[in-house]
Amino acid sequence: MILAKTRKLLAGVAATGVIIACGFAYAQQGPRGKSSYMPVDITEPFSAIFARLSAQKPEVTREHMALVNERYDLSNRPATGVTMDRTKPVQEGVRVKLPAGKTWEALAAMSPEQIREQNVFPKGFYPLPHPKHSEGGFVFPHFLIDEIKRQEGARDLTRFDVEYDIPDHFLPEFPPAIYLNQRTDLGDVSQGKLVSIENYYQLFNGILPPKQIEGLRLLVTPFPQQQFNETEDRRSEKPSRGATCFDCHSNGHTNKATHLAPDARPQESRHRVVTPSLRGVQIQRLFGSQRALKTVEDFTQFEQAGAYFDGDQVIATKKGLNPLNRILQVDLMAEFQEELGFPPAPKLDVLGILDPSKATQAELRGQEIFFGKGRCGACHAAPYYTDNLMHDLKTERFFKPEMINGLNEVGDGAVKTFPLRGIKDSPPYLHDGRLLTLDDTVEFFNLVLGTKLTTEEKRDLVAFLRTL
Repeated sequence: MILAKTRKLLAGVAATGVIIACGFAYAQQGPRGKSSYMPVDITEPFSAIFARLSAQKPEVTREHMALVNERYDLSNRPATGVTMDRTKPVQEGVRVKLPAGKTWEALAAMSPEQIREQNVFPKGFYPLPHPKHSEGGFVFPHFLIDEIKRQEGARDLTRFDVEYDIPDHFLPEFPPAIYLNQRTDLGDVSQGKLVSIENYYQLFNGILPPKQIEGLRLLVTPFPQQQFNETEDRRSEKPSRGATCFDCHSNGHTNKATHLAPDARPQESRHRVVTPSLRGVQIQRLFGSQRALKTVEDFTQFEQAGAYFDGDQVIATKKGLNPLNRILQVDLMAEFQEELGFPPAPKLDVLGILDPSKATQAELRGQEIFFGKGRCGACHAAPYYTDNLMHDLKTERFFKPEMINGLNEVGDGAVKTFPLRGIKDSPPYLHDGRLLTLDDTVEFFNLVLGTKLTTEEKRDLVAFLRTL
């Protein structure tokens, strides 16, 4: 009996030790939310929600824009003689602000550990918070909001609680051109218009087969979304029919609308994402900035079932989840998206390499750096300049974790390799839009990859990227 009791006591002590050990291990983990789920039953009336959040909006905007201005030079400085596919000027120069007393050359000479310990990683290279990180959700540039109101009247994508944060001169051309892979003879088929539910049929009837016209109809049809719906916890002043796929992916490209990736909890651990271009999805094998969805069909279905509602299918049921049929709807939407081609690149040959008879010496030197010392070609292989993989840049090597404007600033994790074809048409860059120009992007990767490019080499590399 005594032996049995002793064994039970020792077992209890051992179990207690396990609990203590587990508790200690748990204590070392990052922040954990109280619940993965959003509240479904909202007891506050809409009038009170609207009044409260509208009143907070100026201060929310002021605080966030103070951070943006601290990190970047937001002045309008277009590059001479360099435009996007149509006529919008491309912004030039490094816009990320350096830490006091540092130069880009001095930073490049330091190890990641030295940069981290001295706290001199440029703040513009940190993950960028959502304009209102505690809320997240879709936030659209004003030019998109204004055009949708002009075309569709009552549908208003304005949020009463938050403003979009990146100035228009850093954003893609609007509305962007549309090039069809199977009708390259037509050139830009958008006729300079934003494709919407109001005009898609007249623009594409006689050009596309019926399946793709139906797929396009679904891509421009509004469906309920977390912030734009009929419920009392929406973020539009009036009840809303919702958002469309092309509200973010204007004309199958992007307007850099922003929201939060739905894959993590708590809220402060969710990463900001800006909308990637749909051009060239026919050659891609992974979709989403950080998700690695395996097909464009998966991506299409996920967007409305997951991203539209922050990854919470419970709240989606309340607000009006649109369950897409894989055969009758998703496949048709994917077929249209796979027709979206890249803009012309007249200086590239059929293998995606510069034609020496058309390129400048700076561009040719930049191409040599791209595939050589710069190590860009390790991930961005010609002709489309992507490897269809995810890569972890391990940015956490350069800075200490910090809570900034509602975002737990840690590393980025695995990020999709974006195609660089047409890259000058898709600013700002990286998955969250933290890099406003191609010059910023070159400085970022020069530091992260440790390639130690000279000022001249970085200038030539930017010149090459503008030819893609």
